[in-house]
Amino acid sequence: MKKHNFSAGPSVLPEFTIKNTADAVLNFAGSGLSLMEVSHRGKDFEAVISQAASMFKELLDIPAGYEVIFLGGGASLQFCMVPYNIMNKKAAYLNTGTWASKALKEAKLFGETVEVASSKDENFCYIPKNYTVPADVDYFHITTNNTIFGTEIRKDLDCNVPLVADMSSDIFSRPVDISKYALIYGGAQKNLAPAGVTFVVVKTDILGKVNRAIPTMLDYRTHIAEGSMFNTPPVVPVFAALQTLIWLKNQGGVVEMEKRNIRKADMLYSEIDRNKLFKGTVKNTEDRSLMNICFVMNDEYKELEKEFSDFASAKGMVGLKGHRSVGGFRASTYNALPEESVKALVDAMKEFEKAH
Repeated sequence: MKKHNFSAGPSVLPEFTIKNTADAVLNFAGSGLSLMEVSHRGKDFEAVISQAASMFKELLDIPAGYEVIFLGGGASLQFCMVPYNIMNKKAAYLNTGTWASKALKEAKLFGETVEVASSKDENFCYIPKNYTVPADVDYFHITTNNTIFGTEIRKDLDCNVPLVADMSSDIFSRPVDISKYALIYGGAQKNLAPAGVTFVVVKTDILGKVNRAIPTMLDYRTHIAEGSMFNTPPVVPVFAALQTLIWLKNQGGVVEMEKRNIRKADMLYSEIDRNKLFKGTVKNTEDRSLMNICFVMNDEYKELEKEFSDFASAKGMVGLKGHRSVGGFRASTYNALPEESVKALVDAMKEFEKAH
């Protein structure tokens, strides 16, 4: 039976990425050695990490003055690396969910923080609007896509201070005007690679301006200077990331990805809105994520939740259970998820409705 992988992360990857990475694990670049056992200092792997950074820049049309680095520690380490490197006295945060809250918590260790707005009052079911970012902060931090709650900031904000974004779960899902951001980071295990590597896109002229001493390993300048090779990089996830970047380019890049993602999301949201058994959890349609589509059973059908979960599982649906903070269901429709999987879920919802 075909499996339809709706997991929120680690998540579905292109077959191209999986096959090429599996082949390299057995025999990397014709060396007769596994990718897992070759030296990261060897010319073959140095070419991999260099090409991955170059393709990152190409696909996102990253302008001059920015660098791309690959690190360990996940996006969670970036919650402290960002303020460590660029917060002198004060930073502003938009609180739109669990990960934004965690980033804000870490920033408080480095100086004054301002929570410019929060949607916690309604369990993060909307993106706050009409807030003011103080002009005297060192940067303003946003989380563009909220995997747990299914909300997304789907445009590049105009900001009067350096803008920092956690794009862990929607990077490469749409074109991004990089020039509007001072720093973008994210864990790779949604739209890029298996867990274990983190990407950072940083405007170099924002670095070196804080008064504190920064430990060598936590200083972005260290990793820029060494081409992400200051310490041993996570070689398998970096190789897999390169394969995904190649796949993305072959598919038509981020412009094509956005078209596909809109089609998939429209298909599923339309069924959620039509089907009497289900309802969406996001308050405003303009805040609905294209990456993580959250929905629950309508109140009068709550008792059918487990039955639908079992029904969908029997049809090959994987990873549909919603996060405990929201309940219900969550269909993660990342770039590599084919439209046929979304159609299969929609058909299952229709069939379940007919039976009840």
